[in-house]
Amino acid sequence: MFSAISRNASVIGCLSLLTLLSPAAFAHGVDTNTERFLLANQGVAIGPFLYIGAKHMVTGYDHLLFLVGVIFFLFRTCDVLVYVSLFTLGHSLTLLFGVLSSISVNPFLIDAIIGLSIVYKGFDNLGGFQRLLGFQPNTKWAVMIFGLFHGFGLATKLQDFSLPAAGLWKNLLAFNVGVEIGQFLALLFILIALDFWRRHRSYYTFSTATNTLLMSGGLILFGYQITGYIIHG
Repeated sequence: MFSAISRNASVIGCLSLLTLLSPAAFAHGVDTNTERFLLANQGVAIGPFLYIGAKHMVTGYDHLLFLVGVIFFLFRTCDVLVYVSLFTLGHSLTLLFGVLSSISVNPFLIDAIIGLSIVYKGFDNLGGFQRLLGFQPNTKWAVMIFGLFHGFGLATKLQDFSLPAAGLWKNLLAFNVGVEIGQFLALLFILIALDFWRRHRSYYTFSTATNTLLMSGGLILFGYQITGYIIHG
């Protein structure tokens, strides 16, 4: 029984440690096959861009860690929908606006902020703002604002590929829809896992450890990005 509980408690820790092992930790990674497709594309390709968007979200551990933090203490479906919708709105706005308006930022710095968003959510879940600072930031606004940064991270990376202007907005829209599909699928599995874990006392017993691991993962990601900025920025 204890072994099973320990495995449940360490799931998020394992996700966090991926930031140490992933070669994409220095920026939003795009694998070789995806990069080849993006560079070769010369027209509207709704299906492939849907797939690439979904794939990015499902494999985007930084996004998923942040979302785990967001929904960790949300027990009502309506609350989950509100917070995820706010994140989606922020993510979508800057993804589309950033690429279509050719607005980019240093990928290391934007990913460092994304790392800090994970730290923020773990710290917030631990009640850190109330305990140390005596106030509670508006969590809805915070989730949407960090969603803006998450969207800019991907928008900056996409601009590196100089996507053809022909059909660009259609491809971007398809990509964004794919991102949201991937987000929905990932969240579905996360919510199922959390719902199962919440039936056991260990959920609350290990909640502090879990959110501390979230913060640790975010700090590791932040450190890697700042190191990358100093070396390559």
